[in-house]
Amino acid sequence: MKPIYIVISLMAAIILSGCGPSYDEMKRQTRAEQERLKKEDSLALKIGVMPTLDCLPIYVAKDHNLFDSTKADIRLKPFKSQIDCDAAFEKGRLEGCITDIVRGQYMKKRGLALDYIAATNAYWQIISNKTARIRRLNQMTDKMIAMARFSATALLADYAIDSAKIKQEEVFKIQINDVDLRLQMLLNNEMDAMLLPEPQATKARMYKHPVLMDSRDKDMYFGVIAFNSNEMKDKRRQQQFDIFIAGYNAACDSINKLGIKHYSSTLKKHYKLDDKTINALPKLKFQHAKAPRPKDIDTANKWLK
Repeated sequence: MKPIYIVISLMAAIILSGCGPSYDEMKRQTRAEQERLKKEDSLALKIGVMPTLDCLPIYVAKDHNLFDSTKADIRLKPFKSQIDCDAAFEKGRLEGCITDIVRGQYMKKRGLALDYIAATNAYWQIISNKTARIRRLNQMTDKMIAMARFSATALLADYAIDSAKIKQEEVFKIQINDVDLRLQMLLNNEMDAMLLPEPQATKARMYKHPVLMDSRDKDMYFGVIAFNSNEMKDKRRQQQFDIFIAGYNAACDSINKLGIKHYSSTLKKHYKLDDKTINALPKLKFQHAKAPRPKDIDTANKWLK
């Protein structure tokens, strides 16, 4: 009887294999699915975001359905490094991104057509390592400071060094693009000082690392949201853009009314913050989308020259 069972089993296997898709068919189906997803992504409005608090209204609008998803597919593309985010923007992989005016003007000089559709409340603090015993900027001689090239952090580092009457070559400017890695290097005592945005600056202050300078005290506001000018000429993109702005403004109003802590779930999801850090965050106001100040653009242009 065993040979009969073997024959029956073989016949069943042949029949079952004939019922399912072939390997080539599966490859075609996979390829078709990839093409479909690729097309959907190309039609969506893609925004580059960072784990910085100036992105909070964008995250809130997305997480709490303040973007009208029935009329626009708005997708957030997260980055850890501003330079990586801007590179994707320059290559046309994003229609818009969070950035700073120095980076924006630098991209313009490289030939990218962009518009600033919103000034954000981003600010940066120069924070020193408590073990380095640096309490004033004029103590930065022969010390390392972490920043990113051609960015607001590089401009602010130069400004701080000049204001302390130290020669630029006497301070070692180290390029660390990943903002979370930059913070980790401070916490691990691997860097003397650095420029940090929020919420990374809050984390550093919680560990008693001293603040040497705050960009707000210097009346410098470089945070912006930029969009590709050419993309916005398309009517469909313009509709997506309008929906993005409406959702962004609604999120700003909601955060200002309810407070940052109300959105702790969003902070934990996108920023990986614990309750202690969330409770230590500063009270910030978020303004509706409007153009940045001409004086900040002028400051960036002068520094880039």
